[in-house]
Amino acid sequence: MRNRELAYSGLFGAAALLLPVLFHLIHLGHMFMPMYLPLVALAFFVRPGMAALTAVLVPLISGAATGMPPFYPPIAPVMSVELAAMAMMIGICRWIFPRSPALVILIPALVFGRIINAGLMYLVAGCMKLPATFVAGISFLSGWPGMILMLVVIPAIVKLSADHLKTPMGNPNNDK
Repeated sequence: MRNRELAYSGLFGAAALLLPVLFHLIHLGHMFMPMYLPLVALAFFVRPGMAALTAVLVPLISGAATGMPPFYPPIAPVMSVELAAMAMMIGICRWIFPRSPALVILIPALVFGRIINAGLMYLVAGCMKLPATFVAGISFLSGWPGMILMLVVIPAIVKLSADHLKTPMGNPNNDK
């Protein structure tokens, strides 16, 4: 199981590094939060700790390698904390409620992540002597198109993977 988790984390982590570059080419990166999509989806496929670790590392690696997200203002660290919290929440909920539909787990996790993001941005803005309420509000609201994209795409990915595992070729326990 650990090898499969490492493979999933590497694949989804690589997608989280590549998608923002593609979205920024057409100037839709900030609006649709493309790094979030694979990192939030990963939490449905691996244990909470592995998903959170990947979610912490990818924004920091991307920020260091490409400058997106930036370290100043500290968007990369804020994203790392937010994504790790969402991944951990999704993973724990999947463990506690294994038969819950992905959407039922995803919606509160996304709202929780946006609240964490807004709270951290409020603190950062206050430290930088910026209007903290305004910055936190803009941060909270600016991610909604990306959240809608995740609400459409991630449950479909989870459903497709579950359907794939039900087929004889996709079932790892099939001895034939």
